Amino acid sequence: MELSTVPPVKLLQDLIRFNTTNPPGNEAECIAYVNRLLTDAGFETKVLARDSARPNLVTRLTGKGNAPPLLLYGHVDVVSTEGQTWQHPPFEGKLVDGYVWGRGTLDMKGPVAMMISAVMRAKAECMTPAGDVVLTILSDEERLGDFGAKYVVENHAHFFQGIRYGIGEFGGFTFYIGRRKFYPIQITEKQICMVQTTIRTQGGHGSFRLPGNVMDQLGHVLVALEHYRAPVHVAPPARRMVKGMASGLSFPSSLILRQLLNPRLTDAVLKLLGSRSQALEPMFRTILTPYAVTGTLVPSEINLTIVGRLLPGHKPEDMVRELHSAIGDQVQLEVIRFDPGPPEPDMGLFDTLAGILREADADGVPVPYLVPFVTDARFFGRLGIQTYGFTPMRLRHDLKLWELAHGADERIPADAVDFGTEMIYKLLQRFR
Repeated sequence: MELSTVPPVKLLQDLIRFNTTNPPGNEAECIAYVNRLLTDAGFETKVLARDSARPNLVTRLTGKGNAPPLLLYGHVDVVSTEGQTWQHPPFEGKLVDGYVWGRGTLDMKGPVAMMISAVMRAKAECMTPAGDVVLTILSDEERLGDFGAKYVVENHAHFFQGIRYGIGEFGGFTFYIGRRKFYPIQITEKQICMVQTTIRTQGGHGSFRLPGNVMDQLGHVLVALEHYRAPVHVAPPARRMVKGMASGLSFPSSLILRQLLNPRLTDAVLKLLGSRSQALEPMFRTILTPYAVTGTLVPSEINLTIVGRLLPGHKPEDMVRELHSAIGDQVQLEVIRFDPGPPEPDMGLFDTLAGILREADADGVPVPYLVPFVTDARFFGRLGIQTYGFTPMRLRHDLKLWELAHGADERIPADAVDFGTEMIYKLLQRFR
């Protein structure tokens, strides 16, 4: 079989077999494989790298010039499997019981395989889309993107000139409420903010009991963070999603779901939704997560880094205020990084994406989606590019996406990979 005709599932299996755990990433071999695949299929490529071990790749399918270019992008680095027990090895890409198993199948080597396959099919079939299609494969998304999208945007923005819309992670997957099936399409995302908390005491020798030492105080801070729930805020993108989902439900479910938009009732409704609330709760509040601790055995000073995922429109000072509510005013707080989220969503491509999904699955309801994490969309947003999370996956009712992504036994149905590839290919045909 020639490289230009590698099926999407086979391509995904090949990508999984490159261990691109970040840190350290080491995406070079995986990117080199993709580069060979594309050049053998007749594409001209460009490798862009701040560090040769952490490269990124850009290629272009030439269109008619009747529409602006369309960006397709995804990352090949993955999170660690350390401490997890897997039924099948996480870097072998085994096909078992109709699933491809392995780290990155969902986030996001599966979607990358869809994008590459769709573009290569278009090339093989001599498709000339209305506008150019710019395919970009990135490193380092799972950390902070400094070697990946951030570097590419800040140093090679000319590759993305004239682009209005981009397709990235995460959306177009099936999500169920009761028996009703939805297809959330990402239109925006939360923001990442990192705050350092400094705890100080007089310290002392580790051979003596020192009540109130910084480790004791750190424990109190961590417990306080564990029990703290930030106030509910209803951001406009979350409002759009809830209204869209409610319109697809019958009474009384529709009425109950709409109460998510009443901050006084949000938590009660989330409790009613049971396990489904895991995917919905972060869309209504800041999530504060302890990230890293630096210090010595019994130090006089210790630093705790806390990562906040902020709602659209919120600022670092909002996170600091909420942290003080959680852990008190006695600790010193310093904002050490804040990546603003994308600008206000441009909904101009949403109907096209929704229409493609409706044609493929008449029982599904496409809805706008605020993803509860950050992606490389925040960097491309600086260039005025609106990202849609559109890597469609038709999933079974019992497949718990949010438990599998980054978790043990991450896997994707093989037919979902084919489904997503077909949906992206149809977008290349219809984009105007």
